[in-house]
Formats: sequence, structure tokens, C-alpha cells
Amino acid sequence: MKVLVTGGAGFIGSHLVDQLVKLEYDVHVIDNFSTGKRDFLSPLAHLYKFDIRGNETRQWIQEEKPDVIFHLAAQADVSKSMNEPRVDADTNINGTINILEACRNHDIKKLIFSSTSAVYGNIVRDRISEKDLAEPVSFYGLSKRTAETYIQLISSLYDIPFTILRYGNVYGPRQTVKGEGGVIAVFLDQLKKQKPLNIHGDGEQTRDFIFVKDIVQANLAAIERGNRDIFNISTAQSTSVNQIVNILRQLHKQPVSVRYSAARKGDIQDSCLDNQKAKKWLKWKPKIDIHSGLAETYQYVFS
Repeated sequence: MKVLVTGGAGFIGSHLVDQLVKLEYDVHVIDNFSTGKRDFLSPLAHLYKFDIRGNETRQWIQEEKPDVIFHLAAQADVSKSMNEPRVDADTNINGTINILEACRNHDIKKLIFSSTSAVYGNIVRDRISEKDLAEPVSFYGLSKRTAETYIQLISSLYDIPFTILRYGNVYGPRQTVKGEGGVIAVFLDQLKKQKPLNIHGDGEQTRDFIFVKDIVQANLAAIERGNRDIFNISTAQSTSVNQIVNILRQLHKQPVSVRYSAARKGDIQDSCLDNQKAKKWLKWKPKIDIHSGLAETYQYVFS
């Protein structure tokens, strides 16, 4: 089976490519290397240095006709999205439309879209379900929600099968501070540079942290399941930023200093996703807890 991974040289994408190659898929990658790295990419994958917004990407899809497209390429920096919403929209919305237009004229088996919990905004719930109203509070979340809507509408008009996966806060090896970097990647970078850990706000804000290898398994499950639907991909467990710091202190075994600063615009206070729908219909569940995942990530950074 021929598969295309956009953003396949990035943090999540490269882990997905590794597993697809291992399973002997015919793997093709489109990446413009704005945040991706060649070093992350399996030599067994076919690489094309294209931009998802460009004609080259659309032409490649139309000519090569991949069976499945995993669309991960995105502008995923929330801070950048707040400062440059036009750039954010151009990549995340127009890039997605470009891929959808390329899919219109051939029988693609599935488009699997990587979305985000940021689409929900500041919903006050113990666990947010897919039925809850999506009201983003960042331009990043808005651009992803808009892309989802384009996927749903174009799918209904042109019969393009899709699955949308809304991730919790993904972390793991290869995550960089630049671009898609989350708080764990930032903390580990600061630890390595022997700098204080900088926390925006009081550190009591919570996230649903999910290990990158669990995200990969959800994408693989979506090849055959979950057609024309949206799924939260999460642990359904809340962990505060201060708790992350405490686990890192245990792993680091050296004094760790912390510096608190003002909260940032666009940041969500609490986010925890219900994952029961994914468990039921994708036959998927997370396997790696926060302690094990942080230990593996810490080892990668400090090895």
C-alpha cells in the first residue's frame, strides 16, 4: 500500500514513518523542513522537499495516487499563530485545501488528519468529548478547526473518506523547542542548558500529555477504522505543569530551579480529553504513562 506522510520529517511524522516502514508500507514523505529534520527521517522512505501549499504537492498526489494520506504538516506554534495569524492560516487552512483538491479526482482510501485539543478552547469540563462545542481561543486552534470543517465539507461533496484525530499534548523523543515544541521539550532543553525552568502562570494549569508512540498507533488504527468521524487521542488523565517539573526533578537527580512568569495570551488553563470514543471505534488505547514516557524522553535528550 502506498502512503503519503506530510510533515514526515517532523517530530510526530518521523515516528509514524518509522512504524510504516517497519510494517513494509511504500512510504512517501512531503516536508519543507521548516521544523522537520532530515536526520529524523528513515532512509527507506521516499522524500520530496515540497510545501503543502504548492503546486508540486498537488501534482504529486494527482500523479502518484497514494492510497492513504497522513496529513501532519502544519504551523503548530501557538505563540507564532498569535503574532502571525495570516501565516498560520495559510499553512494550516490553505495547505489542507490544496491536499483536498488533489484528492478529488482519484479514489483515495483515506485522509487521516492530525488535529488538536486546541480546537476546544477553554471549555470547563473534567473531560472534553468530541460532542463538546469547539470554540478555539488561539489562531492555531481556529486554523485547525477550520481545516477540519473543510475536510468534512469537501468529503461530503466529493466522497473523500477521512478520519480526524484531535491530539492531547504530544511529547517524546525528537520533539524540538522550535515550532511544534511543547512544554516538556522546552523544559528538557532548559535542563540540558542548565537554565531555570520557565513556567508561564502558576504551573497549576493542566494538560493531557500523550506519548508520541501512542499517537502513531492511533494513526495506524485509523487506516481501517473510524471513517468520516472525529476522535480524541489522549490519555484522559490530567497532569499539571508543576507535576511535570516534579517528575523531571526525580529523573534529573540534580537541583532544578524554576522561574514563574506571566501567563501567555492564547494559552488554555486546563485541557483533558475523553478517549472512550477512540477506544470503542478505533480499537485503540494509550499504553505509555507519563512517568515512563518522560523517562524515555529524558534518556533521549541526555544520551
